[in-house]
Amino acid sequence: MNIPVIDLNHFIKGTTEEKVQFSQTLGRAFEEVGFVSVKNHGIPDELINSLYATVKEFFSLSEAEKRAYEIPSLAGQRGYTSFGKEHAKGSEAPDLKEFFQYGQIIEDGVVSPEAYPDNVKVSLPEDFNALFNQSYRAFEVSGSALLSAIAMHLQLDDTYFDEHIYLGNSILRAIHYPPILQEPQSAIRAEQHEDINLITLLVGASADGLEILSKNGEWLPVKAGPGEIVVNVGDMLQRLTNDRLKSTTHRVVNPPRENWHNSRFSIPFFLHPRSNMSLACLSSCVSIDNPKLYDDYTAGYYLDERLREIGLKK
Repeated sequence: MNIPVIDLNHFIKGTTEEKVQFSQTLGRAFEEVGFVSVKNHGIPDELINSLYATVKEFFSLSEAEKRAYEIPSLAGQRGYTSFGKEHAKGSEAPDLKEFFQYGQIIEDGVVSPEAYPDNVKVSLPEDFNALFNQSYRAFEVSGSALLSAIAMHLQLDDTYFDEHIYLGNSILRAIHYPPILQEPQSAIRAEQHEDINLITLLVGASADGLEILSKNGEWLPVKAGPGEIVVNVGDMLQRLTNDRLKSTTHRVVNPPRENWHNSRFSIPFFLHPRSNMSLACLSSCVSIDNPKLYDDYTAGYYLDERLREIGLKK
């Protein structure tokens, strides 16, 4: 499926008219499809390539070496999560993946708005921690610009999200889908789901497999062009906009049997606000024709609920 392609430079460096046009194009895509492909997103190719090389090196470590970075009390929100721990909401079968999560970095002298757990420091590969830190900040900049455009589309001040995402609870996740060695028991690499957060930025992927569910109930493959990232709406943004913006169901399917021996790597950035952000439906998105659909949750309460539903938190 060809999802809409947008050029972020039209918003960041464009005229007032170009900014408005960009926000309208992005907004319509998020209302109709829930996914876009973004070029000129500001995350350097060299950084992306280095990040993927380091991630592949990390996941090639022995099971014992990787498990040294798995801390159960962190509920998968920092460090390593071993194979078969996470499942989609409503699914009993665990996804066929292992992953590493890196969270918000509080610099020296900066007061944190909430008590985030420390990131789990990795000793090998040597450049792992520095690359994750650098990549995290690059994703924050790109994601912030996209949320400004979304705010403009919703006829909010274009700084609406700024205070909520500043030092927010975003997560950079490196995923490894290992080779499939035997017939999976009713499981695919990632079962159908919607993301929890405001928006997700997915940079690169080492193989095909991502599919989205169309309005007609068809599963359609999605892949970004060279140098593009895929961005989609999460449930928090859908909730805030009372379903005006769509958190589209998606999955990662197993490859053809002849390619089962190949690993797949993927690095999404889940852009979260701080926990105290209200997800109460915007009044401008509620009407007689579209009555309020959700209770008034905070982002922190909603995240905690969802982590329990997908098996990461007990």
